[in-house]
Amino acid sequence: MNGAFNHPPDITPGVAEQAVSWLVEMQGGALSPRRQQAWEHWLKAHSEHQRAWEHIQRVNQRLRGLSSPLAHAALNAPKNSSRRHALKLLLLLGAGSALTYSLRDQLPITPLLADYSSPVGQRRKVQLQDGSLIQLNTASSVDVNFNAQQRVIRLLEGEMQLIAAKDARPLQVLTADGLLQPQAARLNLRQFDNRTELAVFDGRVALSPADHTGSPLWVNAHQQVSFNRLAWSTPQALDAGSGAWTDGMLVAAHMRLQDFLAELGRYRRGQLNCDPKVAELLISGTYPIDDSERILSLLEISLPVRVRRFTRYWVTVEARA
Repeated sequence: MNGAFNHPPDITPGVAEQAVSWLVEMQGGALSPRRQQAWEHWLKAHSEHQRAWEHIQRVNQRLRGLSSPLAHAALNAPKNSSRRHALKLLLLLGAGSALTYSLRDQLPITPLLADYSSPVGQRRKVQLQDGSLIQLNTASSVDVNFNAQQRVIRLLEGEMQLIAAKDARPLQVLTADGLLQPQAARLNLRQFDNRTELAVFDGRVALSPADHTGSPLWVNAHQQVSFNRLAWSTPQALDAGSGAWTDGMLVAAHMRLQDFLAELGRYRRGQLNCDPKVAELLISGTYPIDDSERILSLLEISLPVRVRRFTRYWVTVEARA
């Protein structure tokens, strides 16, 4: 590889991932008008996005000139899930050693190669071939594998809401903590570092933790439960704001300020900190997650706090002097 290949412009791993995802999606077929508009919005949002897009296009062109059988197989294979995975990996590796090492250190490789993903601060709807509908929350990703015998959806990171379509083939939903088998269900699933949270709005879901032996737990409509690889908690009634993110809202009911800011921080890049002196303040209300700056301004009005911005990406909510 020549020098231009090995020394990409100043592009962060997250932006590089977004550029690769857009290119692979475009090579899978013409974008819908809505996705075309989303791509144009992404491209114009920041000069770094434009640099990343130009760079990844150059990498793609050079990959087409390589004699590697792997490159030709990925670039010319049918447009299926395996092709997308191989092409993404090639593009990321071809983007240069510095970027590759940075990505390897900072990003988990599995979500990076996911069939469907959403960047920080954005939500995405995906209609599957069986008619099921997935909505991805901020920084989320899933793999989808349908064949003649079964349908499998794997949540790799983040959060999704699923409306499962009726089909003769069984549907399995996997997380790092276990297996779900929905029956005519609408559900919300969120992956944490050491557990998964499930909320069932309609239908019912059979839950089997990965390392649990015995019968599954049936979670019915209007119930929620938390589980890890070994066990589950006692099912509870749905929280009032469960799934509100699909409508672009964050609902708080007597929530600790520290917990509220942790939730809000999911929808913005950078670090959103809470001073321990104000962590136990309680907050209630319904807030639009697409405008986190407005929410922070409202906090200064409704609570005895001030928002201190060291940079755009390093913000701390602390006690008002």
